[in-house]
Amino acid sequence: MHELLEPICLVTFLADECNEELAALGHPTYWDGYFASRAAPLGRVPAEVVHAAFYNFAEGEAARHIPRAWETIPPEASVAARERGSAASLRRILGDDLADSPGLARAADLTTKAATSAPTAGRMMYAGMRTLPIPTDPVTRLWHSATTLREHRGDGHIIALACAHIGGTESHILSALDMDIHPPESFGRVHHLPKTRLATVMAGLRARGLVDPDGHFTTAGRETKARVEALTDELAAPPYDALTPTELDELTTLLDPITTTLVAAGSQ
Repeated sequence: MHELLEPICLVTFLADECNEELAALGHPTYWDGYFASRAAPLGRVPAEVVHAAFYNFAEGEAARHIPRAWETIPPEASVAARERGSAASLRRILGDDLADSPGLARAADLTTKAATSAPTAGRMMYAGMRTLPIPTDPVTRLWHSATTLREHRGDGHIIALACAHIGGTESHILSALDMDIHPPESFGRVHHLPKTRLATVMAGLRARGLVDPDGHFTTAGRETKARVEALTDELAAPPYDALTPTELDELTTLLDPITTTLVAAGSQ
């Protein structure tokens, strides 16, 4: 399900329409719009809460945007702009025939059934998304529910990382190594951080036996990464318990042409 739904969510970050909507509101940079719109379901919380909920961003990155991004633009306006832009991207990429098809509407209904059925306890971002109204337009509803499930999975991933005592920046290093990026400090999500900060992170991973002196995975490091991903998958399963086996098979079939089209376009 993650592989089927993720390309739907990625239009928010990869396609132009969402960024254009947020820029039109007055957000001066991509990251201003990102933090303002993604954190908006939490309400006007301080940067420390956003940092805790997002987890993987380096110390201080949330505070560069929150609460400044909300001072002149209400959070409600930012999250609405994200929804409009993302739905517009989906419709453009999928084309009217697929976007207006009964299959997509049915996929949106089933995805929404799953997305609104899991417990919210311990799931900060998922709980925030659950407070938003469910769109009536099928394309928008599909994006909204897929994104709600993405935040549910993300919350579970944070739980898995915390259980493994893996910090946010450390998780990016392990992801880089999993993608055969070397040196892992060159990974796009961390390469901008101060070299002293990255050196400290790498030293910590070496001291724990997760990374070798040359900056590659050790056996223990690879096993730790695998356990985190396996637990993430396990914790992401509960929403789909709301679907019968027949409905789950139907949803998989209905999402396939949608996902195939989005993957071919790179979700942009």
